[in-house]
Amino acid sequence: MAEVTTVVFDVNETLSDMAPMATRFADLGAPESLGALWFAATLREGIALAASGDARTFAEIGRETAKAVLRGHPIDRSPDDAAAHVLDGFLALGLHPDVADGFRALRAAGLRLVTLSNGGVPVAEKLLGDAGIRGDIEHVLSVDDAGLWKPARVAYAYAAQVCGTAPGEMVMVAVHPWDLHGAHRAGLRTAFVNRDGAAYPAHLTPPDHTVTAVGQLAARLG
Repeated sequence: MAEVTTVVFDVNETLSDMAPMATRFADLGAPESLGALWFAATLREGIALAASGDARTFAEIGRETAKAVLRGHPIDRSPDDAAAHVLDGFLALGLHPDVADGFRALRAAGLRLVTLSNGGVPVAEKLLGDAGIRGDIEHVLSVDDAGLWKPARVAYAYAAQVCGTAPGEMVMVAVHPWDLHGAHRAGLRTAFVNRDGAAYPAHLTPPDHTVTAVGQLAARLG
């Protein structure tokens, strides 16, 4: 088996702490619980498009799903303005506490770091830049340039092509089992970041590694 040289990180939820997105809905006069519902609906629609061979940006889909989940709630502004308020929340998110030190440990172990998001590059760039770790990342990638969302095989193949690396030398790191299943099918190894003790779905391919914090990856991969 080839040695792992490159660690590919999902961004939304895996690196970014999305808990503050709930307050974006509260700001509008809607229930905070809509935050999780909205994100799940956005992923569902993007993945459904990928399954049919189509693609739209996260922002395009997110605007429509925001308006859909807010429908019927007494929000204090127009649907378009409300959706913009939700999406703007991504630019204010921070990292999970375990990420920055984990990245530094991986770099110290001689591993290349890359991000691959179903979201846009500017959001990831701001997240990493604000946290002071952009310099640790060799490539900040988006499926916008791959043509289809993860978990389509072409998204992971795009990352391998940009890095000039065989898929078998890469490990995909995510909190989303569906993402890891797709990466496995594309020939990558996988690592599940299980911060909340969730059970891994039995119908998906098990990950090669399971950790509770990014900082544990260096010992597993280095």
